[in-house]
Amino acid sequence: MDTSGAAATEPTLPFWVSFDEEAEEYGDSMGLFGNRQEALLRGVPLGVLRKNLADAVDALQQVFADVAARGGQLPLREAQLSFQVTAGGGVQFVGTAQMQGSRGIVLVFRQ
Repeated sequence: MDTSGAAATEPTLPFWVSFDEEAEEYGDSMGLFGNRQEALLRGVPLGVLRKNLADAVDALQQVFADVAARGGQLPLREAQLSFQVTAGGGVQFVGTAQMQGSRGIVLVFRQ
């Protein structure tokens, strides 16, 4: 994958990522603590990360609104989700089975 040109001048944010040879074929070879391999500090493109995170938060807020609208005796008051960032700026939410022994960034949504 060619990383020269306009993408090289885009602002980045440093993230610790681990190399995944299988994912390299798809152009996003690093995921935050995705493997047990050696972690590397890489610059994640802010434009892509900003868009992906905003899209994910918008979708989650709609899901939470739908759940909260159901009402009932136990209304939704808070939701916590962990996510990981890939070296390409992707956002991957972490399920509970994956959470054990893995680290991620936590988003907290309060009503």
